[in-house]
Amino acid sequence: MGEVLKPSLSLMLISASSGFRYRHSNQPLYYDVPKTCSSTHNLSLVSMWVPSVIRMKAKSMSVPNVVLGVQSGLVCEKEEDSLVEQILPPWGDLAIDKDPVQPEIEPGVAVRPEVTLNWKDVLNVDRVSFLEEVDEETLSKRILVLSRTNKIRSALELFTSMELSGLVPSVHACNSLLSCLLRNGFFDNGLRVFEFMKRKKLTTGHSYSLILKAVSDARGCDSAIEMFWAMEGESGVRDGFDTVVYNTMISVCGKVNNWRETERLWRDIKENGHTGTQVTYCLLVSIFVRCGEHELALDAYNEMIENKFQPGNDTMQAIIGACSKDGKWDLALNIFQNMLDSGLKPNRIAFNALINSLGKAAEVELAFRVYNIMKSMDHSPDPYTWKALLSALYRANRHDDAIKLFESIKRSRGSQLNLHLYNMALMSCSKLGLWDKSLQLLWQLEASELSVSTASYNLVISACEMARKPEVALQVYEHMVHQKCTPDTFTHLSLIRSCIWGSFWEEVEEILNHAAPDASLYNAAIQGMSFRGKTEVAKKLYTNMRKSGLRPDGKTRAVMLQNLRRPRKKQPSRYRTSRSKLSPNRRY
Repeated sequence: MGEVLKPSLSLMLISASSGFRYRHSNQPLYYDVPKTCSSTHNLSLVSMWVPSVIRMKAKSMSVPNVVLGVQSGLVCEKEEDSLVEQILPPWGDLAIDKDPVQPEIEPGVAVRPEVTLNWKDVLNVDRVSFLEEVDEETLSKRILVLSRTNKIRSALELFTSMELSGLVPSVHACNSLLSCLLRNGFFDNGLRVFEFMKRKKLTTGHSYSLILKAVSDARGCDSAIEMFWAMEGESGVRDGFDTVVYNTMISVCGKVNNWRETERLWRDIKENGHTGTQVTYCLLVSIFVRCGEHELALDAYNEMIENKFQPGNDTMQAIIGACSKDGKWDLALNIFQNMLDSGLKPNRIAFNALINSLGKAAEVELAFRVYNIMKSMDHSPDPYTWKALLSALYRANRHDDAIKLFESIKRSRGSQLNLHLYNMALMSCSKLGLWDKSLQLLWQLEASELSVSTASYNLVISACEMARKPEVALQVYEHMVHQKCTPDTFTHLSLIRSCIWGSFWEEVEEILNHAAPDASLYNAAIQGMSFRGKTEVAKKLYTNMRKSGLRPDGKTRAVMLQNLRRPRKKQPSRYRTSRSKLSPNRRY
């Protein structure tokens, strides 16, 4: 009923002006092929590949479909007889394919899933097909289906076959193939398809978006920008740019925080007569805010409102953050109110930014009103919220309220306490001179196993200075050094002022001797000594200061000029007792 054939054949492919011909090695006959199958490639000796197993019926023996492997990338293929079962054509049997997601890289070779494609991979097309079907629409639909199912090699072979046959796929098919190649990592093949589309004037805004994004991923943002501006200079190409292409480039620039090119693209959109979309303005606001260009972000937001686009939740929250950082709390509050009126729900970050902005402006009542709205929307306050509220009370000189709020936080949400909140409470204690309360908070801070900073010790010493407790300040300083916390200039300044008020003269000199030479320390000591009447000590410190190469400030020089002024000359007596001036002959 059947037999197995394993022929070994070779053919000579000869180019001709009317097409090309091939000759069987065992037969001198030549078979003419129509000119529609001609190729621009130089053809040479080729090998004929025939399936090793051909199942045939007894009463029929047909010549199998001829598939040729050509070095230049051309194969002629005749449709086989319906009774012959042969290996699938390059576009595969779409009804049988089990896994449309797995890309087809090599026929007959299992693709290892752990192998990932990179931009250096180049898919070489070793075979193309002689197309009996010459309807461009039908072939374009095949490319479309193959591209959508990630049959990369089959789609590319069919595309190359159409190109060599002088057929042009549809725009939709080309875009689908281009997208398939780029998403599977075949960047060079994608560039070749894109250049073909440019030559045939098949490019659309989608085509430019795909290739520019791929260039950015493969070669970096600068290469994509260079390519964009080069194409933008071509009148034919520029006409194909739409807002989506600009959005793609804005997104590419935003990934590397290139706000200058982003601004340039934004201006170019308007100059070329395009109108930005909601996506355009959302991207602009996000990039400008992230890059710290708050004025540009506000300009983009205002233009968005002028063009009657409704900003989204993320955009409005970004603008609130930008306004807060620039101190424009009134504008931030206005946008916040617009969000509430539009039924939008600000996130916790937007609430914190607004509360912090109001706190910096000492708008305590508004800050706590926003805080109440935050709680009503089921947002739990976090340490940033508490810090903003404490800062608002501190800036409004409501230090007692700040300490009460801190105690309330400690009772209800002790787990949220951190070093910043402790320092905010210590700042209020320092302003009020509550040295005992500040000491209590310091011990609690150390017991909480949080890392105590130099600033925390400085605030406690400052509270002791305000309360005229130099001995306590010195004890805190010794404890600070014992805890291996390095004192800074502010530590020594506060200690020197505290010791001067406590008349601890020796301690002042000791601090100056142990601290690194610093003009501000000597200035404070000299001025304090002079004010307390310790002129001789002040002179000594001034001499040491000059020997150390430190320059006194204007106030110190003025004080020392008074101290170093020469003693005044003795004034003559107001009464004249000289006898020479008394005339003995004077008559009374």
